[in-house]
Amino acid sequence: MYTLYGTQSSGSCIVEIALQRCGVPWQQVDASPWGDTAGMEALGQINPLRQIPTLQLPDASVLTESAAILIHLGLEYPASGLLSGNRAQIIRGLVYIAANCYSAITIIDYPQRFLDDADETVQAQLIAGTQQKLHRTWQVFAEQFAGQLFYPAGVAQCPGHHGGRRVPLGGRAGRPAAFPPRVRPGTGAGGWRSAGGSGLCLALAGLARAVSPGNQKKQ
Repeated sequence: MYTLYGTQSSGSCIVEIALQRCGVPWQQVDASPWGDTAGMEALGQINPLRQIPTLQLPDASVLTESAAILIHLGLEYPASGLLSGNRAQIIRGLVYIAANCYSAITIIDYPQRFLDDADETVQAQLIAGTQQKLHRTWQVFAEQFAGQLFYPAGVAQCPGHHGGRRVPLGGRAGRPAAFPPRVRPGTGAGGWRSAGGSGLCLALAGLARAVSPGNQKKQ
């Protein structure tokens, strides 16, 4: 059985959806970096960085990093459709998000982790510069990966983009303007409704949760 370490209202929702689409048995350990939960202690024993999502495989080995988890599940369970389409470009997009977007969001959310004894003014400058960089990163993403998010006729492959037209991904203050819809709590096993689209679409949905207003993590 797979064991997922994560919590609601976080990027771990994308792994929940992926596991459902793979049709495999799994369980979740509630582990919240911004809460005091016993799950964080258990998480620390298998992932010293205590980052979510973390997935423990049936053989007890551990996978971290959202992109690595989605790629592994997509390769292990082809029928899930997580890597359906242009596999090379989907993998490229997943790694692009992890390398260029998540890293910038960490700086925006926790500037004090990257500065020694810096006052609020310096922290604000770091946040502003990183937001500009993230905004440009999303512009490049929209230009480079539009073909993975839309069919040739302009109809969205990712759920939540309606009207048969492309929606720009670059948003204000370095935050994307449009994502696949947020995953809502459901009533089925695992607590989340399933969603369509490739693993790249799921990564966008999880990122939308990570950067949505009112859901910023507190240290």
